[in-house]
Amino acid sequence: MYQVYILYSRINDRYYIGSTGVGVEVRLQRHNEGWTRSTRSGAPWELRYLKTYETKTEGLRRERFIKKQKSRDFLERCIDSEENEL
Repeated sequence: MYQVYILYSRINDRYYIGSTGVGVEVRLQRHNEGWTRSTRSGAPWELRYLKTYETKTEGLRRERFIKKQKSRDFLERCIDSEENEL
């Protein structure tokens, strides 16, 4: 199981796209504790999007696709979509 997620920081009004094989709860906690330099200044982060994939390859493919869009509008459509597992 591999998960792709989108986090949101109210402080920075910014989204962060990531993926994990250890579970999104663990990753969210680590982001909020400052383990990741790129998300340290935005804590606390809120989970806004979650999608689970069978394989790491599928998950990484989806993460790269989302990141390549470079569009806040696209991210917000993902968050509002029916595929969002939240």
